Amino acid sequence: MKVALVTGAGSGIGRAVARALAADGWTLALMGRREAPLRETLEDALHLSADVADEAEVETAFTVLKARFGRLDLLFNNAGISAPAVPIDELTPAQWRAVVDTNLTGSFLCARAAFALMKAQLPRGGRIINNGSISAHAPRPFSAPYTATKHAITGLTKSLSLDGRAFDIAAGQIDIGNAATDMTDRMTRGVPQANGTTAVEPRMDVDDVARAVVYMAGLPLSANVLNMTVMASAMPFVGRG
Repeated sequence: MKVALVTGAGSGIGRAVARALAADGWTLALMGRREAPLRETLEDALHLSADVADEAEVETAFTVLKARFGRLDLLFNNAGISAPAVPIDELTPAQWRAVVDTNLTGSFLCARAAFALMKAQLPRGGRIINNGSISAHAPRPFSAPYTATKHAITGLTKSLSLDGRAFDIAAGQIDIGNAATDMTDRMTRGVPQANGTTAVEPRMDVDDVARAVVYMAGLPLSANVLNMTVMASAMPFVGRG
C-alpha cells in the first residue's frame, strides 16, 4: 500500500492530483478546511478537515492519518491562497499574514509532521512534493505576498531535500504556470502585465499538471525531480523575468 496525502484537495490542482494518484494505485488522504469538497474530490479516501496554517489541526490530522494507515509515502504540499492584486502600500498586514500563514507556514507544518512520520516508519522514508509556482522565479505585478512565499517554498524544498538524505526522504518542487482552475479564471479576461498593459493569457489543462505530479511521485527514492516547471506553452513567462 502506497499512502499519499494531498493538501488543498477540495478543488483545482489538489483535486486533479488526488484523482490522478488514486487512478495510479495510491491510497489517498485528503486535507482541506471543509469536508464536503474533499468528498466531492474522492469519496473513497480519508478526509481530514484541517487548516494547514493551524498547528493543532495539522497535528490532529496527522495523528488520524497514522492511526488509519500507519505510514505516509507521499505528501503533496499544495494548499495555497493569494492576496488582492493591489500595490503593496494598499495591502494590509493581515492580508500579508494570511498568505504567509497558509502558503509558507502551512507547508512547513505539514512537511514537519510528514518528516517525523517518514523518519520513524518501517520501511522508512518517503517523498515530499511542494507546489511552488512560476512566481517562485518571477513576480507578476502586485503579487508581493504570493511571490515572496513561493520564493520561500524553493528554500524549504532545498532544505528538506538536504536534510532528508539521511532518512531516505526525497523532496522536490513543481512550479506551475496557468493551470486551468477557478484561481486562474481571471486569465481569460485579461490580467496586468509587467509592461503596464492588460492581456489575456493562455492556460493549460489541469490534468497535465496532475500527470506531472504522478510522474514525480512514482520515482524510486533513489531518484528525485528536485525542480520541475510545467506551464502553458505560450504564457508570458520566458522573457518576463
